[in-house]
Amino acid sequence: MRGTPSDEVHAAVMGCVVPPVEQAVGAALAGICHAQVLVVGPNTNLGIRNLYEHPEEVGADRLANAVGGQAFRGAPVIIVDFGTATTFDVVTPEGDYAGGVIIPGLEMSAQALFANTARLPRVSPKKPKRVLGRTTVASIRSGLFWGFVAQVDGLIERLRAELGDESWPVVATGGYAPPIAAESKYIEHVEPDLTLHGLRIIWDRNQ
Repeated sequence: MRGTPSDEVHAAVMGCVVPPVEQAVGAALAGICHAQVLVVGPNTNLGIRNLYEHPEEVGADRLANAVGGQAFRGAPVIIVDFGTATTFDVVTPEGDYAGGVIIPGLEMSAQALFANTARLPRVSPKKPKRVLGRTTVASIRSGLFWGFVAQVDGLIERLRAELGDESWPVVATGGYAPPIAAESKYIEHVEPDLTLHGLRIIWDRNQ
């Protein structure tokens, strides 16, 4: 709430991707804020068409990113969200949500290396000074960071080629967006609060 009195909050919007806690969090939010709560779901008016084959499968975060990305950069646009999973979401020139790509996030990849090998240590995924690692930690860190940059750029290249236009703009958000975007050939803009802006816009469109 950042010091905001609860009686000044007249509404709230929530995008939840953990179904078991959605109802509990929504009820808690309504109780704390004493406000109407909009929970973004497959039947929510997004203001854009959802072209997914099974629209109910798309997470609320990805829908909010699509709405926020279009508002922030216009259409068409590709949005990359560096969260627990890293997601790529595509908004067409007509302003429709077309789908995207999901890959493991940086933290998840680091945890998988540690959890599924016998001798590799847990390593924080931050940018190394060079690609060539001279220690195990440096080698893992290089693979995580520079491998991720290459993976992101490679997927953007393939998406653009499949969409038939190499000029589609790319917007990034999420915790690792700034360091990855700084090394990416294609990410042009970083908007840290893109998902929240998208949720706010969705709320506006449902009034």
